[in-house]
Amino acid sequence: CSSNSKSSLRMSAVEKSVTAEEINSRLEAQLLKLKAKDATSIALSKEDLKIIHEDEHIIVVDKPAGVLCVPGKENNPSLSQAVFDAYGSESGRADKMVVHRLGMDTSGLIVFARTDKALKGMNTLFRTRKVTRSYEALVCGTIEDSEGSINLPLMRDYEFPPYMRVSTDEHQRALIGLDVEDVGKKLLERPKESLTKYEVVGKEELEGNAVTRVKLSSVSGRTHQLNVHCAAIGHPIVGDKVYGINGEAAANGGLEEGTLSSRASTEAQESIASAIGDKSMCVHANTISFEHPVTGEKLSFESGAPF
Repeated sequence: CSSNSKSSLRMSAVEKSVTAEEINSRLEAQLLKLKAKDATSIALSKEDLKIIHEDEHIIVVDKPAGVLCVPGKENNPSLSQAVFDAYGSESGRADKMVVHRLGMDTSGLIVFARTDKALKGMNTLFRTRKVTRSYEALVCGTIEDSEGSINLPLMRDYEFPPYMRVSTDEHQRALIGLDVEDVGKKLLERPKESLTKYEVVGKEELEGNAVTRVKLSSVSGRTHQLNVHCAAIGHPIVGDKVYGINGEAAANGGLEEGTLSSRASTEAQESIASAIGDKSMCVHANTISFEHPVTGEKLSFESGAPF
């Protein structure tokens, strides 16, 4: 590497670098937006709950979009509270039923523990990756390959905190000089290896725009992984107001452009965003399989996507 190219690398890193004050100011503004959004979480009654499976130890629920899984600091309406109010738990606490979560805008299958034994067992199953899950999504444009994998490391986005982006050497260099005490340890964590597998289920149209129905499997289970990876290949999830076109996070998962040659054009993505409007994001947790945390019975559940 010549001294000239080294200095140009340093220059680009310096140009990209940001101060702790800038990061914290952006984070604060974004957290206020998220707080306002969380406050719109829908309250569910027992009648509203779509129960897929119920026994004395666990409950499997088909979550609608637009509902938080947990109430958060503001005690917003949540699925966990609705399930607790309707079915109760051994611990007498709603938070002791939660073993995994789905994003507010994601619909689909979610498991709650009713007993302490089930809570411990489910936590172990998730930690040891013994739970198999898949998602169904509509993505912008036409994916040409019938299947594929997306292997791109993820990092917290210092330009658009608290969101994620694909990690690159340049963006890692921009973090040099920042202090954990000033920006928090999450932002300065090492890039996380992340792998998503996809299968094309069908090619469809949304108000004249090409979209692709895909089955997605998150092998590594990182925060917002499916959203960032789909955006990074140039086929963001339809209705994704964060990682999609003109969203709150970096475009294309933080890359210059989508990595697949089949990537949806900016015009197509904007047309789809306009067609979907304020409707929910098109991603649904459609299958989940695991061994019952108490009985050891093999369980598998499926739910059709609402889109």
